[in-house]
Amino acid sequence: MKLLTLTSLAELADLTVDTIIDVRSPAEFAEDHMPGAINLPVLYDAERADVGTMYKQVSPFSARKVGAALVARNTATHLDGPLADKSGGWQPLVYCWRGGQRSGAFATILDQVGWRVTLLQGGYRSYRRLVVDALYDRALPHRIALVSGGTGTAKTEMLHHLQKAGAQVLDLEGLARHRGSLFGATEVAQPSQKMFESRIASALGRLEPSRLTWVEAESSKVGNRIIPPALWTAMCAAPRVEIHAPLQARATYLCRAYAELKEDPARLHRQIDHLRPYHAAKQIAQWQEQADTGDFVALAEGLMQTHYDPRYEKANASAPAPMRRLDLPDLEAATLRAAAARLTADFT
Repeated sequence: MKLLTLTSLAELADLTVDTIIDVRSPAEFAEDHMPGAINLPVLYDAERADVGTMYKQVSPFSARKVGAALVARNTATHLDGPLADKSGGWQPLVYCWRGGQRSGAFATILDQVGWRVTLLQGGYRSYRRLVVDALYDRALPHRIALVSGGTGTAKTEMLHHLQKAGAQVLDLEGLARHRGSLFGATEVAQPSQKMFESRIASALGRLEPSRLTWVEAESSKVGNRIIPPALWTAMCAAPRVEIHAPLQARATYLCRAYAELKEDPARLHRQIDHLRPYHAAKQIAQWQEQADTGDFVALAEGLMQTHYDPRYEKANASAPAPMRRLDLPDLEAATLRAAAARLTADFT
């Protein structure tokens, strides 16, 4: 059996293993895990809790004995199931919370089968320390530029067109599973904070620091997920391109981008209700009526004029002037694609 000590996140791209196996419980795995890992628990959530209780209330020896039996049974299930078709040349990397008994027991059995097993020294904690170091403790080495603009200026779509044009992009809203605004929740739940940070670290690791990386201008949170300090500091200091488009073009774009809200009146009503602390009851009632009658363009225009644009202007009142202002006649795909091509050509 081989032991692996990770000293940088960059080493993950050079691993020669076939499968990364996280043997922690499903709840631990769901909170965060190494990129590309699969979950083959040797103790399930309830089992882990029971063994922990026994360790404290009965004795460590009794807990280890019961735990060993559970680990053996669960490992046998994995050998008969997900691992049944693995050939003799298969090479797994195994880890648990801190590289202790769970991963050691599982890796030993796989090693005895005859597979060339690598065990991660320090387990998940050693990986997590590297993520924290990269996103909390060090300055980000990447060159960052922001795509900014008021609500409805197709910033996320512009990022996608920039990527298609050959530019480097970091899509924070995609990584956070949220579109950033009050109306931005999707049907997919947001990842945990740790998982969000793992996704950011992994995405940054695939980018070339010396090349410009485009990021959508955000507040310090995307939905309920906080942008980690190193990235947020770089974003606050980054130059920006600002998109401008006519109000009606922005409203039309929002109706297209948030089409699912038009098909779910109850959800749209709930979202509008969240604005009650900021606006008079008469204004809220007008927006709810527009939602009920399907006057979605007028609703989008009113929300931008009354709620979003004033807040955007206030937030950017003291910000440095953008390095480029993009005045677009509309926000159709062809217009955005042409603008992205120009930006990619001008800023490399």
